[in-house]
Amino acid sequence: MHSIKRLLIGRPLKSNELGEQKLIKTKALAILSSDALSSVAYGPEQILLVLVTISAAAMWYSVPIAIGVLILLLALILSYRQVIFAYPHGGGAYVVSKENLGLSAGLVSGGSLLVDYILTVAVSVSAGTDAITSAFPSLHPYTVIIAVIFVVFITILNLRGLTESASILAYPVYLFVLALFILIGVGIYKIATGDVSTELHTSVGTPVAGISLFLLLKAFASGSSALTGVEAISNAIPNFKSPAPNNAAKTLIAMGVLLAILFSGIVMLAYYYGVTPKHDVTVVSQIAEHTFGRHFMYFFIQGTTALILILAANTGYSAYPLLAVNLAKDKFIPRMFTIRGDRLGYSNGIISLGFLSIILIIAFKGQTEQLIPLYAVGVFIPFTLAQVGMIVKWVRQKPSGWIPKLIINTIGAIICFTVTMMFFVTKFSQVWPVLVFMPMIIFIFQRIKKHYEAVGEQLRLATCEPTVPIKGNVIIVPVSGITHVVEHSVNYAQSLNADQIIAVYIPFEREDEALFEEKWSKWRPDIRLVTLHSHYRSIIQPLSKFIDTVQRKASESNYQVTVIIPQFIPKKGWHNILHNQTSFMIRAHLLYRKDVIVTTVPYHLKK
Repeated sequence: MHSIKRLLIGRPLKSNELGEQKLIKTKALAILSSDALSSVAYGPEQILLVLVTISAAAMWYSVPIAIGVLILLLALILSYRQVIFAYPHGGGAYVVSKENLGLSAGLVSGGSLLVDYILTVAVSVSAGTDAITSAFPSLHPYTVIIAVIFVVFITILNLRGLTESASILAYPVYLFVLALFILIGVGIYKIATGDVSTELHTSVGTPVAGISLFLLLKAFASGSSALTGVEAISNAIPNFKSPAPNNAAKTLIAMGVLLAILFSGIVMLAYYYGVTPKHDVTVVSQIAEHTFGRHFMYFFIQGTTALILILAANTGYSAYPLLAVNLAKDKFIPRMFTIRGDRLGYSNGIISLGFLSIILIIAFKGQTEQLIPLYAVGVFIPFTLAQVGMIVKWVRQKPSGWIPKLIINTIGAIICFTVTMMFFVTKFSQVWPVLVFMPMIIFIFQRIKKHYEAVGEQLRLATCEPTVPIKGNVIIVPVSGITHVVEHSVNYAQSLNADQIIAVYIPFEREDEALFEEKWSKWRPDIRLVTLHSHYRSIIQPLSKFIDTVQRKASESNYQVTVIIPQFIPKKGWHNILHNQTSFMIRAHLLYRKDVIVTTVPYHLKK
């Protein structure tokens, strides 16, 4: 297993090599922006899917709706830039909400983002797998297997360390950006030179029967799904090279600029080409076909789109472990999430994210499209809380230049709240689970916190009850025969200078009892032997009752009871399946016995 681990994730890194695992801006942009940039592939399509329910003539509304999405993007970018400098240790919406709105709001943000990152991986990988199986229909029966393989691959890649995963994953992300820039550039050139007929689209401002404010808000909320992943950089500030806040802020702005250009470009081309959503062909695919035909560039764009959809999962792997660290430090999730692995990444967070994502993929059989609204509302809840939290921060502290910052966050809060409400109103049948699992997650957080507080209180010397001094020790040694293993354990017990050593033998037959007592008296007459006949062929039950009896008597005189369990260790691991593992079962049973010390004396076999 050690050799396999080294092969998969590489040699362990020293703690002082942590600085080498920090990200430069170009690599950070690739792995932390992949989720946001990949949403260009489906965000504009979500707008058109709502508008097409009225008529093809309503498609011109995608232009003002896209402008609204860009305004929201600007507000989010400026807001999270302020979050980066105000909270340079990461944590994003969770830390902002907790410090400014209270613990409950912080837990809602933290819980929403944890679930959202799991959904990010499941949805992104499933979407990318769908793109592959669409190109190769014979692979469709293996959708789940392919998706799981991708998750395992990305998990292992992230376990190898940030810089290594970023070095590999940066190429597909930048290829996707390059492909879309070429697509948008060529498309704009064709429009400017008159190669695109004006009859393909209705003019902006054309009256459309049946349009309503509710429908426009619904389209705006759907299009806002393109902004998922914007918060990831503010959660992952500790992953940046020094000065981390400055580098994170610059990366956030670069991501915002790229996302704005790509999103507005796709919306504009879809409008001028008169593209309408189709069940079996994506909007980006239609635009690429209109622009290049089914030639090399078309397949290049489709291939890089499939790659970016899969690699969007990596944003979750970058942000989820750091969010988990913040929650674990506050004792709301297990402390193991704060431990760095062999490659200096938070490997427990990475592994748990991969495991939970695989469960989701299997549960939904790789068809996770119905999770997209839940995924989007899971982002906009912490978006809203973070904006409101920053408003409270500026009003309370009133630092220099706080008025413009307050205005930015107020605009962002209003828009994010509107989008969140629209998701609940228009897609309640798909997002209602958030009303169920969020209270459950918060309840679990609070129970974990309560447990850690109780443990701390009991372990603290100042609050613990005074310990009773131990006057002596009574040792019990379960034995199954007269062997080197038993001899080794008895010799060890004698070396402890105990007040009393009791060997316990549990026969299933009466004749075995007498025979063993005779052999023992000849072999070790200096050690007291107790035989406990087992009527029901159980070793655990009679031994447990005997230990209880001895422990009650010992506690009256402040004596400690210690159970020494003899155990032989086979030379090869697979030999264990050939033995009953009785010593393991006894140890597991006695481990939770109060005031009884359990120790194992191993005897290693040589062949």
